Amino acid sequence: MTNIDAGPDAGASRAADDAAADLLGRIAGDEDARARLAPQLAFALARSAAKAGSGALTSGRWLADVVVDAAPRIPVRNLQTLREHHAGLDGEVLADALVKSAVLATAAVGVAGGAVTAVKWTVPVTLLTLPLQLAVETAAVAAIEIKLVAELHEVYGVAVAGTGTQRGAAYALSWANRRGVNPLEPATMSVALGMVARQRVQRRLVGRAGRGIGTLAPMMIGAAYGAVSNRRQTIALSDSLRSDLRRNRPLVGGLTGLAVSHLLDPTRSPRRIFRRRQGTLNRDRLTP
Repeated sequence: MTNIDAGPDAGASRAADDAAADLLGRIAGDEDARARLAPQLAFALARSAAKAGSGALTSGRWLADVVVDAAPRIPVRNLQTLREHHAGLDGEVLADALVKSAVLATAAVGVAGGAVTAVKWTVPVTLLTLPLQLAVETAAVAAIEIKLVAELHEVYGVAVAGTGTQRGAAYALSWANRRGVNPLEPATMSVALGMVARQRVQRRLVGRAGRGIGTLAPMMIGAAYGAVSNRRQTIALSDSLRSDLRRNRPLVGGLTGLAVSHLLDPTRSPRRIFRRRQGTLNRDRLTP
């Protein structure tokens, strides 16, 4: 069978993907460099997209692959470093500070995306120009939020062990599910490293891009919409994730998390719930 990924084209494609993933990691970790790195990211994503097939582009699989590959390159501060960077804050107060910083960052990305689009409306545009700008914003926001997810795990004492690739994939899956990672559940890591993780990240990115389509509106309407939309989505992510991490048994989310929760808490199983409800009905019938 012929290996279609072999040869110089495959090497160029891998280099383009690596460049985009590396820039996303730097954008997530360096607040001061984001504005400077954004044009470089747009160029790198354009090169990466040119090497991807049309199916990967339209489905969102290409962007999901870039984001998942970027996740291990995102610098994550441990709890001690987070405390030092936030004047000794701890617990919920420290988590609040991290969320506030991430909200400001994603809102700023939305403003920048809308402002760039406002300029582009004064010159001829192609069908490729606007989707690429939206891809840049979506990927940058995802990287910033994955960093938030990882550092919230640190704050709540649920840091994930393993290699950088394993941790990055687990946090990307956590971001896609809006649920905490359960480091004690072996299935979490196997799922995170498989195609399931990339598919979940892909669905989340496509949904996020769809909600961000308002940034393509002309003039500063797009900038305002981008800021508000990104702010709302980042807050929703943090609220859901923190609620999950506050529990003593963080779950992986989705159907897997539901199944694990039932196993850990038999009182929540459908059979037990049915029996309790049936018993209540029987008692009501017997009560004069």
